[in-house]
Amino acid sequence: MSRIVRLSVDDVVRDGETVLLRLGDPASPVPAPVAALLLAHIANRDNMNTATNPASRWLFPGRRAGQPSRPDHLSALLSEVGVPAAAARGAAIRQQLLELPAPVVADALGYHDKTTTRLLNEISGTWSRYGPGDHGKSLPGSAAPTTLDS
Repeated sequence: MSRIVRLSVDDVVRDGETVLLRLGDPASPVPAPVAALLLAHIANRDNMNTATNPASRWLFPGRRAGQPSRPDHLSALLSEVGVPAAAARGAAIRQQLLELPAPVVADALGYHDKTTTRLLNEISGTWSRYGPGDHGKSLPGSAAPTTLDS
């Protein structure tokens, strides 16, 4: 939530009929139903009628001048409409760990690798013995694999 509340209306890009959201580089396409909600939100943002925020560029403007909404406030609003933000975040990270090695997920999401490794162990993921590198090539100077009975 702390990253989401820091988005500005400039992070929402319209490219013809497509709506993109700058969460990173490149911007991510927003699915049509969500794009419609996002554009409607921009047209009717809260806290815009006060003397302190008439020209706010925050996607989620806060009550204080020049400040975005607080993450806990946005989380509470999502909970009111039935979106369990904390549970969704945890589920998303765990799903990523089932699909990618823990060090890759840690690097991509800005987590410590020990945190993603602990989460991976909790869900009994298959990447627990992942070693980075190209696994399709043998090391230079190494002999071909042998069997124990030769």
